[in-house]
Amino acid sequence: MLRKFCIAVAIVVGTAQPLLAASDVNPQADAKAFKDYFTKRFPKVPLNDFVNGPYSMDEGLRKQWQAIDAFPPYEFAVEQGKQMFATPFKNGKSYADCFANKGIGVRQNYPYFDAKSGQVITLEVAVNQCREANGEKPLDYTKDDMASVTAYMAFTSRGKPFDIKIPDDPRALAAYNKGKEYFYTRRGQLNFSCASCHVQSAGDHIRTEVLAPAFGITAALPIYRSAWGGMGTTTRRLRTCNGQVRGVPLPGGDELYRDVEYFLSYMANGLPISGPGTRP
Repeated sequence: MLRKFCIAVAIVVGTAQPLLAASDVNPQADAKAFKDYFTKRFPKVPLNDFVNGPYSMDEGLRKQWQAIDAFPPYEFAVEQGKQMFATPFKNGKSYADCFANKGIGVRQNYPYFDAKSGQVITLEVAVNQCREANGEKPLDYTKDDMASVTAYMAFTSRGKPFDIKIPDDPRALAAYNKGKEYFYTRRGQLNFSCASCHVQSAGDHIRTEVLAPAFGITAALPIYRSAWGGMGTTTRRLRTCNGQVRGVPLPGGDELYRDVEYFLSYMANGLPISGPGTRP
């Protein structure tokens, strides 16, 4: 019991997480500790507002964001994604044939653990699986087309709460735990982990940026970033973070990127989808 308590508490201090046996992995306890940490640290932030990242932390940024969002810079991506969804593949089928409810309002269910393949399936991976199953080339995980398709799908799910399942399957628990370990492991020449910025330093400034809290961070993806001058996928965001700490980014669709998204999205269960979003 003491060991499980210490592991749960380790979340809030951002220490590296050990890989555990499936019987010792407790996602429910992790999620409670994660939520409690952020809500106690930022008691004035309404629960659902955590999905707005830095704009929930800084009043000046929030006003700028509200002004920008009157004419959202991601609107072009949503329109392009909608058009891509409506355009049949060469075999006559479309994205709608690959997803439940024809792909509308399903973003909150991703990532999920696929028992057949034994792997986590993110929305980006599902888009490419759909394309390949219908004889189309997969999209680049970081480029505009992938961002547009997932932006449209996120837009149709706005307000729907994350509903990520972790089945009672040792493989699913292992994938979740590998994602958790990746999130807390320091890497790169700067020796930072994801948690260094988004747990310990959440709400702090780094140059002109306010660091977003990890709680709800996946709800706004994909995002338009002023620093990029365009849209970015979840994969692009992860690869950018790796590069910023002078680490080695992983390939798009890599199992570890899927697992860390699985972990973070499970931590956000119950929070509403707000993507596509905008960030500095």
